[in-house]
Amino acid sequence: MSVSIKADTALIDNRRMSDQMYITLLVASVAIGLFLIASMLVPNFFQLQNMLNLVTNNWAVISLGVGVSFLLVSGNFDLSVGGIVALSGVLSVWFAQSIGGANALSSGLGLPYWLALLAALAGALAIGGLNALFVVKFRIPSIIVTLGTMMVARGIAQVITQGSQRNTNLPDDFGLLGSLKVFGTSIQLPVVFMAALLLVAIFIERKMLFGRLTYWIGANPTAARLSGIDNARHITYLYLFSSAIAGVVGILLSSEFQSGYSNRGMLMEFDALVIALLGGIAIAGGFGSVIGMFFGAIILAVVTSAATGLTLSPDWQFILKAVAVFLAIMAQTWALTRRNQ
Repeated sequence: MSVSIKADTALIDNRRMSDQMYITLLVASVAIGLFLIASMLVPNFFQLQNMLNLVTNNWAVISLGVGVSFLLVSGNFDLSVGGIVALSGVLSVWFAQSIGGANALSSGLGLPYWLALLAALAGALAIGGLNALFVVKFRIPSIIVTLGTMMVARGIAQVITQGSQRNTNLPDDFGLLGSLKVFGTSIQLPVVFMAALLLVAIFIERKMLFGRLTYWIGANPTAARLSGIDNARHITYLYLFSSAIAGVVGILLSSEFQSGYSNRGMLMEFDALVIALLGGIAIAGGFGSVIGMFFGAIILAVVTSAATGLTLSPDWQFILKAVAVFLAIMAQTWALTRRNQ
């Protein structure tokens, strides 16, 4: 009996991976097609530097998309990442500011820079732990929990900054991480972080048992639990992973701008969700890939950049994002239905 179940599971897994590759190629084709269309409509759009900017200017959202994607595949949401970006950035500044500043916003805890970063990261992980506690222990829907913790995280950041920002009385090396160039090139450390994170995530997703467990839990959590998988522990790790990424993103952004701003990361949680859905990750879980999410980010970047090049107002850009997500989900559903007929 168990052999039959394992065989059926393997067949389903192989089929899912086949469909997954199909959707990933479809998303990549759409991204390339949109770029070519934008190149015909927007002057000077088809340039190498612009191609690079589509990725480098969106390193933060793509990084957040990795953690959000893993959780979506497991059947869970994480809308707290934008708030965590703000919180970790504000905490890193507050902890690093010298004691006894001229006013409340210029006075901090005076911790050594490396310790301030670790403490800020711990604050981000605390939000991830809260997410896991309420989702796993109390079985509250993840979309509700993470929406609440997003507001809690941003609220704490607003209290610390008094609704403004902290940007004075910082140590000289505070801006090093955000502006550090790699090997004398123009590539900054945050972009390298994003690239390394993508490679690690792809390896985990395709080659490690941890990635396979994420798919199994998302596809059928009951069957996964009956098979001996500790769903609660695995989902806890995923929330800690996602919050750690958001914490690092917040720290890097605060270092780049040398300030802690409570509104930083606003709507990033929705952009991360959008690129995951555009990339073919199923909102119900059990299907999708990080590579698809990356191409989803390219689609969103092309749409946003083209809208800016065509001098459309920000209001129209929100509408374009909504239309893009709707069409992507409809197209993916139609493509899979046709393929499986």
